[in-house]
Amino acid sequence: MNDIVLFLIALIPVLWLIVSLGILKIPGHKACPIALVITIILSLLVWKMPVVDSLTAALEGGAMAIWPIMLIIVAAVFTYNLVTHTGGMETIKKMMTTVSTDQRILVLIIAWGFGGFLEAIAGFGTAVAIPASILAALGFNPVFAAIICLIANTTPTAFGAIGLPVSTLAQVTGLNVNDLSFTIAIQLFIMIVVVPFILVMFTGKGIKGLKGVFWITLFAGISFALPQIFVAKFLGAELPAIVGSVLCMAVTIFIAKVFYKDTASKDQEKIDLKTAVMAWLPFILVFMIIILCSSLFPAINGALSQVKTSVQIYTGPHGKPFTFLWLATPGTLIIFATYLAGLIQGVKFGVISKILGNTIKQMLKSAITIISIVAVAKVMGYSGMIGIIATILVLLTGSYYPLISPFIGAMGTFVTGSDTSANVLFGGLQVEAAKAIGISPYWLAAANTAGATAGKMISPQSIAVATAATGIIGSEGKILQTTLKVCLAYVVVIGLVVYFGAPLIEGLLSTFR
Repeated sequence: MNDIVLFLIALIPVLWLIVSLGILKIPGHKACPIALVITIILSLLVWKMPVVDSLTAALEGGAMAIWPIMLIIVAAVFTYNLVTHTGGMETIKKMMTTVSTDQRILVLIIAWGFGGFLEAIAGFGTAVAIPASILAALGFNPVFAAIICLIANTTPTAFGAIGLPVSTLAQVTGLNVNDLSFTIAIQLFIMIVVVPFILVMFTGKGIKGLKGVFWITLFAGISFALPQIFVAKFLGAELPAIVGSVLCMAVTIFIAKVFYKDTASKDQEKIDLKTAVMAWLPFILVFMIIILCSSLFPAINGALSQVKTSVQIYTGPHGKPFTFLWLATPGTLIIFATYLAGLIQGVKFGVISKILGNTIKQMLKSAITIISIVAVAKVMGYSGMIGIIATILVLLTGSYYPLISPFIGAMGTFVTGSDTSANVLFGGLQVEAAKAIGISPYWLAAANTAGATAGKMISPQSIAVATAATGIIGSEGKILQTTLKVCLAYVVVIGLVVYFGAPLIEGLLSTFR
């Protein structure tokens, strides 16, 4: 069987996901298990993989999907649900909306800064649903609010849900997570600065919308992008978007209060310091505990990292023991921080546990989807399917492959609705392609993530969240028409960055190692 035929056969699971999720609109928790069955059958019949090897490859994928991926997802949404339960989210909303009445500034604070923070902490729709509903409540056209929040919820998704897409990509590709985080932050720098300008121009109906707010828009981007690069380099994947979004909100609100105070609401409600701190407490403790348990504090990090279990799951060649880190993993730390915050706020232990239980139930369908996707990627990787896809794509595009690498990431998010799933599906392919054309695997793995952030704004799942949050179900087509144009321009820019930046990355990484 020649390589072209193998290439086409290897694409079948991916094509099934595109058709089932994107065209037939089959729910992910139904379509993805079917993709797994198809992948296992192909690995047995075409790639002659032993049955035990194929099944243990899927089992290893399932183990990775549960611990740490689903653990982080559950933990992040648990924190958000506790903040909602205590009424803290209402306080946070009020704090966000009392700074200015200028719609352009409100978009920078709520859709960009606060949306970026929600994406960094929780992800999975919260960063679209909450800001879009706030904007609609403030008098924005609901369709426009949905579009704005979808465009804003792009670059922050790279390090969303406590860095889950990047930490997962590092796991499935075997790349160093700090170097990978740093590379992604560098690659996204231009778009992080550009997206706030896009949001303001949409709000102000063209380039004239920048009049009078150019500098606050610029600082809204730079104050997010620069800290993210620094934190990604030295702390890894968990905190870049959290630090970036918090500093972005702080800088934007400061500039608004100092230089645009005449636009502030005259009847704004005063929120005392204690109320504000208690509202933000779960997020503050998550931030502090993750930093304390990071590599910045090797004594704590080292002690927690000793609590682990290594198991040989995959039985085939090149299989390595799979390690479960029980304490030194963001999911465990977030759950601990959230319990601590809830108890300090006066919520009973049993009530907090009930919120956690409800969160687990809430995430069950997502769990089925993600377990299946990660298992598909593992079987495709171990069987050689990813290798043959990469080989043929490189053969067809040659040295121009970096131009299209972000499109592959964008397609992954469009299909699955998740940057994490896009990285699981295509991260290995990007690394194989990088090796084939002789450039840094970090650069093309990063390109997959950068492209995946673009696909988020056109993902049917994201659009469904936006329309539900703003009460405009039925407007999906109108929203997609607008976001698709922005998405295409976004991916083209990232493609150019990846293509022309490839020769520079090795020197840059070597300098900062």
